[in-house]
Amino acid sequence: MRIFKNSAIVFAMTLSLSAPALAGSSTTSAEGDAEKGKEIAAGTCAGCHNPDGNSIIPTNPVLAGQHAAYTFKQLMEFKEGDDGEPAKRPNPIMAPMVAALSPEDMRDIAAYYAQQTPQTGISNKKGDDLLELGEIIYRGGNLENEVPACASCHSPNGNGLPPNYPRLAGQHADYTYAQLSAFDKNRKNDNEVMRLVVSRMSAREKRAVAEFITSLK
Repeated sequence: MRIFKNSAIVFAMTLSLSAPALAGSSTTSAEGDAEKGKEIAAGTCAGCHNPDGNSIIPTNPVLAGQHAAYTFKQLMEFKEGDDGEPAKRPNPIMAPMVAALSPEDMRDIAAYYAQQTPQTGISNKKGDDLLELGEIIYRGGNLENEVPACASCHSPNGNGLPPNYPRLAGQHADYTYAQLSAFDKNRKNDNEVMRLVVSRMSAREKRAVAEFITSLK
């Protein structure tokens, strides 16, 4: 398998894939009141994500430092429509959590978490070889399988591009791996680029990328 550290070609590939998705992406404002968000998060979110959004549970994402626009978008899409329309991102745990939240509540929560300082997530410490593979794919992709560099959309340091491309730096490896697997199976609420890219990755490549992302700061 030929994996390239030079990301110039795969970067161009990513731009060609993502341009249509970006052109049609949501521009919903996620500005909110962080102080109100802190109060809401303390009662609704802290049990799983910690009061400051730095979850210590590997399967629950770190929310601290996440772009407000992205957090707001995901919260909205966990919720069923008022007319009974299915949620865009069905989740049996998150559905009851967001059921009573208004869009304003969600904006406030998103604003609060965006202001918190993220900490490095939990890694499974699979070894230097896996971390090295993860870095190669994250920064340069895998041209043989037409997997573009993750850095092309999520930036070299993992800061992302809101609202469609979240901050990844320091995210728990287990959570990232679970989401990469979900994009390959049943997660359909975000743009087509992720589903296409992930469908070309092996389980080992997904795990490697997830482990490397945990190490980013």
